[in-house]
Amino acid sequence: MAFFCHKGSIYLLSEAEMLGCRSTDSPMDVNTKPLPDQGEFLENIGRYRRLVRKLNYLTVIGPNITFTVSVMSQFLSVPRTTHLEAMMRILRYLKKTLGRGLLYSDHGHTKVADFLDADWTRCPFDRRLIIGYCLFLGGNLVS
Repeated sequence: MAFFCHKGSIYLLSEAEMLGCRSTDSPMDVNTKPLPDQGEFLENIGRYRRLVRKLNYLTVIGPNITFTVSVMSQFLSVPRTTHLEAMMRILRYLKKTLGRGLLYSDHGHTKVADFLDADWTRCPFDRRLIIGYCLFLGGNLVS
């Protein structure tokens, strides 16, 4: 059985008026780190919050954007223009990945395996712990 975030992505791109945008190969620029005091304050905070909320929903079926969306979720209280630009990059990445997804198949067992990684230094402005994990069920990535 295959799960694609095709419909949700198209709906979100359409709502953000980005169906005709150029796509990008990655959801986040690896050479920049979003900080809370970069850029001007946003006039329409509600738009940023709606995008984060809808992208959080898509992370359930598109875990390739989970880390980036979690980083951008840190700026919900006072989002800035640079944060919105980073959100637009995630949307451009979604356009590139339309029709791609995860394939869940029967591997003949129900073994559960998990992997965890933690990092204290990735978040440059407050040094909070950042955790990443993978959970496999029967050889299939679940979360």
